[in-house]
Amino acid sequence: MPTEATPLHTGLVGLYVITPADLGAQLQTMVGQALDGGARVVQYRDKTTDHSRRLSEARALLSLCQEHGALLIINDDVELARACGAHGVHIGLEDSPLGLARERLGAQAIIGVSCYNRLDLAHEAQEQGADYVAFGSVFPSSTKPQAVHAPLSLLSRARSELHLPIAAIGGITEQNAGQVFQAGAHMAAVIQGVFGATDVRAGAARIAAMARAEGCT
Repeated sequence: MPTEATPLHTGLVGLYVITPADLGAQLQTMVGQALDGGARVVQYRDKTTDHSRRLSEARALLSLCQEHGALLIINDDVELARACGAHGVHIGLEDSPLGLARERLGAQAIIGVSCYNRLDLAHEAQEQGADYVAFGSVFPSSTKPQAVHAPLSLLSRARSELHLPIAAIGGITEQNAGQVFQAGAHMAAVIQGVFGATDVRAGAARIAAMARAEGCT
């Protein structure tokens, strides 16, 4: 595994789970199981317009994360992150600019940026004060089948050139998660690889163990 400086935020390592849209009433239970299994970061991803429900769910997930010493990140929605008191937000090219997100959430907030398969975007995000960057899709993804491909070699290059935590996303399962940690990712962002498992806690635990084996703790 490539070496570099310790990640700026020590919580940004290991298993990073992203909530799928179909958990419904099982959201808190299944996220709790993932946390019990060792997830260090939870990204709440809900694209609906039911603001009241989304705020209620985000607050409930924040409580769960706090109980487990984990981080809650909100996907795309800076105002929801601010309203629920989440640890931060994850943004893409079409979302709020990083500077605006920082202005709204404050210096202490964690701001992650999707960089797809482009190292230049990651350098730009680092210069603008991002707390971590994400590359993907590393493997074919059922969630985003049309996503661009980010090869494992890109993770290695990013690890050697950047000075902030790196997340890999896209098609990551317990069968291939070890590869992304070995390539240089600090975090494996997983959706179906955890929440689609027969035993969510056990699935999360196996991926978390791979992270620890590569020193991502």
